[in-house]
Amino acid sequence: MKIISMIPARYSATRFPGKLMQDLGGKTVILRTYEATVATKLFDDVIVVTDSNIIYNEITSNGGKAMMSKKQHDCGSDRIAEAVENLDVDVVINVQGDEPFTDEVSLSKLIDVFKADAKKEVDLASLMVHIKDENEINNPNTVKVVLDQYNFALYFSRSPIPFRRDKTVDVKYYKHKGVYAFRKEALLDFYRWPMLPLEASEKLEQLRYLEYGKRIKMVETNVEGVEIDTPEDLERAKKLWK
Repeated sequence: MKIISMIPARYSATRFPGKLMQDLGGKTVILRTYEATVATKLFDDVIVVTDSNIIYNEITSNGGKAMMSKKQHDCGSDRIAEAVENLDVDVVINVQGDEPFTDEVSLSKLIDVFKADAKKEVDLASLMVHIKDENEINNPNTVKVVLDQYNFALYFSRSPIPFRRDKTVDVKYYKHKGVYAFRKEALLDFYRWPMLPLEASEKLEQLRYLEYGKRIKMVETNVEGVEIDTPEDLERAKKLWK
């Protein structure tokens, strides 16, 4: 099984433009993410896929591998689908460019899903973290996921789901981490499908899979790190890096 990691990296992020080129402990966020992914030693290859000459040059000038997107894309999955279409790979791990705290243990768990899936019943897998903080549960920048009893995703939302009408019921809240593992065929399917209303409304690409009937296996991790979506996140990341 050939497994590679692709890191989609868009320069003009809506909430925090240029965030991937911000300094984090003496190196840029995107370079930190690339180096952390390579350091896991889990992959046959690690490649940054970007629409930006600035990011491309940042990676390649530091000895890394990068590819330029040929087309404009609405999401990271589309960007890496274009990049892997003609590559000989079985499983693609999508590590977000704003995840400098990417760790080996969490990525190993995703890879293990496919190694154990002899019948190829899982199209993609992703990570989640148990959250307890009420502010984070209610924060629309924190994407929540609800599960069935087999840890397949039922829905993802920026809203606090499930809604606790009965406060006596013990339910867990999970934060979705934007790290995906795809079979190549599932990723190419995603690339060909048009966006449907749920994805368009929530601006969450993973909903496209659910709307088309695909199943997403969720894997719990205890490593949360910091996803850098805002300037405030960057400040938290700097403190954590120290």
